[in-house]
Amino acid sequence: MRVRARKSFLDDSERRNASIKVFSMLERMAAFMMAERVLAYNSLPDELSTREFLDKWHGYKRIYLPRVNGVDLDILPYDRTRMHLGAFHIEEPDGEDMADVSDMDIVIVPAVAYDSYGRRVGRGKGYYDRLLANVKAVTIGVAYDFQLLDEDDCIEDEPHDVSVDYVITPTRFIKVRRQNR
Repeated sequence: MRVRARKSFLDDSERRNASIKVFSMLERMAAFMMAERVLAYNSLPDELSTREFLDKWHGYKRIYLPRVNGVDLDILPYDRTRMHLGAFHIEEPDGEDMADVSDMDIVIVPAVAYDSYGRRVGRGKGYYDRLLANVKAVTIGVAYDFQLLDEDDCIEDEPHDVSVDYVITPTRFIKVRRQNR
């Protein structure tokens, strides 16, 4: 996919500036301002960095991160001092104090690509599709501009796929028609 190739050409400055713009827009959303429990993700090197966002909001909101458990994701509180390198070389939270995804107010969702209908292409294991099937919270996809596909490049969805409610890129803020969940 051309999106993956494009990510490899970004320099550190472009990555950092894109992350700042996207998370700044997210922070100005009424849904985020009112949220108490936020499920984020711990970013891989080719994803929008969540490091500054996590550090900034930890202590002001209850921030949670996923941890791979077989074919599912467990949801645990974020604490920078209680992390380990887990599945797929992603830092994951330690502990047994799991939360239920249905208790989250906002879920921030990574993807390889999005379309303007909130459909996403993940990394192929279905973790987020299984997780999002049980979410009642506002779901927000975050991406680089080039990860948002043109109208002509709509993502084919399957019955198990779950769209997000919003897609935010450095230059776009898209509210998607809410799907029944």
